[in-house]
Formats: sequence, structure tokens, C-alpha cells
Amino acid sequence: GEGVGMVTRPGLPIPPGEPAINPVPRRMIAAGIAEVARAAGVAADVEVEISVADGARLALKTLNPRLGIVGGLSVLGTTGIVVPYSCAAWIHSIHRGIDVARAMGLDHVAGATGTASEQAVRKLHGLDEVALIDMGDFVGGMLKYVRTHPVAKVTVAGGVAKMTKLGQGFLDLHSKRGRADMEALAALASGAGAAPHLAARIGAAHMVAEAFQIARAEGFPLGDCVARAAWATAARALDRADVALEIAVFDRDGTLMGRAPFAPAQA
Repeated sequence: GEGVGMVTRPGLPIPPGEPAINPVPRRMIAAGIAEVARAAGVAADVEVEISVADGARLALKTLNPRLGIVGGLSVLGTTGIVVPYSCAAWIHSIHRGIDVARAMGLDHVAGATGTASEQAVRKLHGLDEVALIDMGDFVGGMLKYVRTHPVAKVTVAGGVAKMTKLGQGFLDLHSKRGRADMEALAALASGAGAAPHLAARIGAAHMVAEAFQIARAEGFPLGDCVARAAWATAARALDRADVALEIAVFDRDGTLMGRAPFAPAQA
């Protein structure tokens, strides 16, 4: 409907030519229809039109045009629900989560940027729920707290774009703080042995996810390159030889795309 953007470039969860309504909100809408249909005893044969009032104008103030989403806003979310937080409250919740993990004697915590990476890192290591820290964009806030309240092992887990930004020196990964530098990502790949034509295609990609798709098609381990760069940034913030630091880079489906293994987090 009017005010919802259309996807025109690859690399997003929705393919080009589709309205920018992410898979999870689509499933939630379908589940809601099915629930009502069952209660009413009728078939779930319904057409749904989603519209956003003034969406086309509002979208010009977002990253949508740069991402190739034209004509409106996006309906996003891993859960389909957006919950607002204050930055200070979120960072305090990170601190309390680490405190609880330490008090329970856990020797490994994992900070994740979102729900998908949290589920993926939990599966990767078989972690207790208490070990999972909902760090969001505040990787610096988590690492600086661990520096003064150490845990033996720390994993930083996130999606390809967030971890690319961490590798480029950002400790606050919110889009307002800056965006991933595609030329720098290409230079990173080139320095790790990527062929010139591949590095050029990575640098010309519109989004990090697209760059990862390009690298994966050619069998180049871009995720490992990003993980190593992210490890270096995180280690400078943590700067404790008695804490082992790991970086895990996941795609939207929870597939491990790259990893920097546990090593003492010395700057």
C-alpha cells in the first residue's frame, strides 16, 4: 500500500521487486489472520494491504533511499516489535547482566547485537540463558564494563554489517554513529588476498550484506577478515590479558560467516 517502500537492490531479507515488509512481520500478520479464521470457523482467505501514512516523505529522512528502498518506509524487526529504550537504561541493563553472570559463577558471557545473533551464538556454544548479554549497539559499553568486572571468556556476536562497523573502529554500532565504509571493506579484503576484481565488486556494493554475498559466491572468507578486524577493535577496548575474546559474525539466518577465535584481549 501507499507509504511502504519497494526493494530495488539485492542484499536485504526481501528480494528486489517486493514491498519492504520483513519476513517476521509477514509471518506475524499471517499468524494473526489464521488465528482469527480458526476462531470464526472460516478459511483464512484474506487480502491484506499495509500502508504507512506519509511514509514516502518520512522515508527520505532514513537510510532507505541509500539502501535501494524507494517510495516509502520499511516494516522491520526480527520479532516484529520495536521497543524503545533510553541509552543509559540499556547500558545499565548490560552491566546488571554481567553482574548476574559473574555472581552465578559463569566463566563465559556472549554479547549479541540482536535476537538472531543471540540465538546463533547460544547454539554455537550451548550457553546458559544467563550468559547471554543483550548488548544491542553498545559493544563498547559491554567491553568497558568487563574490563573492570572481568569474565574469563567473552564472545561478541553480531550480523555482518554491525561487525564490519566494529572492525572499522566503531564501539557504538547504531546507524546514527556512522555507516560501514565499503571502500575500507574492499581494502580489508584486498589486504587478505582478494583478487582485484573481487575487491572492486566489494567496494562497489551498496550494502555489507551484498558484499558478503559477492565474496561468498567466489569462495572468499570475508567474514573471517571482518572478524579479525573487529577483534582488534574490541581488544583495544577490553585490554585485559586475562580475558579471552572471541568474535562471531553471523548472517540473518544465523549461519556463521566468520570467526576470530578466543585469544587474550590485549590492546
